[in-house]
Amino acid sequence: MSYTALYRKFRPVSFDDVKGQDHIVTTLRNQIRADRIGHAYLFCGTRGTGKTTVAKIFARSVNCESPVDGSPCGQCPTCQAIASGGALNVIEIDAASNTGVDNVREIIDEVSYSPTMGRFKVYIIDEVHMMSSGAFNALLKTLEEPPSYVVFILATTDPNKLPATVLSRVQRYDFHRITIDTIQARLRDICDAEQLDVEDKALKYIAKMGDGSMRDALSLLDQCTAFHFGERLTYDNALDVLGAVDTGVFDKLTNALYDRDVVTSLNILQDVVDQGRELSQFNNDLIWYIRSVMLTKTDTGLDDVIDINSEDMEALHATAARMDMDTIMRYIRVLSELTSQLRYSSQKRILIEVALIRLCHPEMSAVSAAAIAPRAAQDGPAPEAAASAVQAAPAQPSSEYKYVLDDLKARITSIEDKLATGDFTPAQRPVKKAEKPPALPEDVERIMREWSSVTEAVGSPLDMYIGSARRSLTSDGRLELVWAGDSRDALNYSRVNSAENKAQLESAIEGILGKHVDIAFTLTADRREMEEQHYDISQMFPGIEITTEDTTAEGYI
Repeated sequence: MSYTALYRKFRPVSFDDVKGQDHIVTTLRNQIRADRIGHAYLFCGTRGTGKTTVAKIFARSVNCESPVDGSPCGQCPTCQAIASGGALNVIEIDAASNTGVDNVREIIDEVSYSPTMGRFKVYIIDEVHMMSSGAFNALLKTLEEPPSYVVFILATTDPNKLPATVLSRVQRYDFHRITIDTIQARLRDICDAEQLDVEDKALKYIAKMGDGSMRDALSLLDQCTAFHFGERLTYDNALDVLGAVDTGVFDKLTNALYDRDVVTSLNILQDVVDQGRELSQFNNDLIWYIRSVMLTKTDTGLDDVIDINSEDMEALHATAARMDMDTIMRYIRVLSELTSQLRYSSQKRILIEVALIRLCHPEMSAVSAAAIAPRAAQDGPAPEAAASAVQAAPAQPSSEYKYVLDDLKARITSIEDKLATGDFTPAQRPVKKAEKPPALPEDVERIMREWSSVTEAVGSPLDMYIGSARRSLTSDGRLELVWAGDSRDALNYSRVNSAENKAQLESAIEGILGKHVDIAFTLTADRREMEEQHYDISQMFPGIEITTEDTTAEGYI
């Protein structure tokens, strides 16, 4: 005999077996006991919450020859015939593949015939929201006044798509998402019945991954036990099979972000990638963990609504205690924006890396905004950028909002006129180069002449990080390493700007010059700003070979 999936093998056969829907089970049982059975029901709820299962149990109960406390006895010929699928008075219809008026006409024609077995003829129409509007209209009269022996049970995951005329003719029952504890208890019962050796922590995680669906949780349990067949299913095994990440990793990453430790954050991401985890799920789980931090920060009395075991709860409380609410909300906002980007991207890792760097360096966004504002005031924004600004304008009081929109529209019109007449081409606007300093301080000149020795002393990979930077001079005469604002340079800047790497670079220079020299690190908004504000002092040493990357600003505005 072929193997039967767990969710099919352990499908409830009586109301006692239905978990997490007590408000519905109790009502239906009372109707059966009092013989007050309605003619049309609507079962709503997300996938895997028991809509079709309860419909089948109800169909057996109303036809059972000797029901037990409102549930089918399972022993009479009617119950056995319905359970085996051989009864003609219980008809299951998939509305997703029977959407037309002709399909409804067949139902209407069959309704006129009384049941050959049992008291009621029960029609279970699954995914009823898929029916066409014409089919709904054809069904209305029969749904409102069916024969006394007919019961309609409509099941749907999207009741909002049903016409109001249908909703007004049925008794509506909303199936709740099943709680994690309820799913875990059911999984434990099934594991005991199947003699499966599964760790409680693994069951809790599988229940959480079921996302309120008993069927999904059972399918995941099936998958995990099949992979580790004959072995004890541990929490780590479940993580491996489902491609998930341990809660401890999210706690470590959240603390690294709060400490602005880019290196540790990226190393954690590297470990996640090496383990083959799915990055979109990783991002969603990270948002979920930070949400738990937010709830804990709000009120410690909310522990019951946080899906984290007691072992990890202590670490969660410690993390929440050291973080401020503004930072937590910024993390959730940035990572939520990342979710939609990951959905259609083939470079998920890069997007997550950039997001982690943004979280570690909130000043990057402020620098970019400050650099763009003066230029926009002087030159006006590019049409595409201005249009985006109009669409993304935050909600303001009506008069001020209208003023902002009118101002941006005027700028767009002005720039479009310049582009049409050829008076102004953004990509060809000349770059105003930064002025050459009259002279260099002695220490800076010595460093420049010994630069190859400096890069050799710091070694790999730090030499590559500083190799992408421009060497310039600050207003107070210090050596300045400058990176442009693109994602690659931003990553190199964040790596060099750590306390450890900065100390290593200054130590290498001190070993060559014999004294300590302070160096400034700068991240610009883009390459045009680098060209206009930071002179490349390596050009003052034509006889010395210094490797730099191309920093032309062509194409930037």
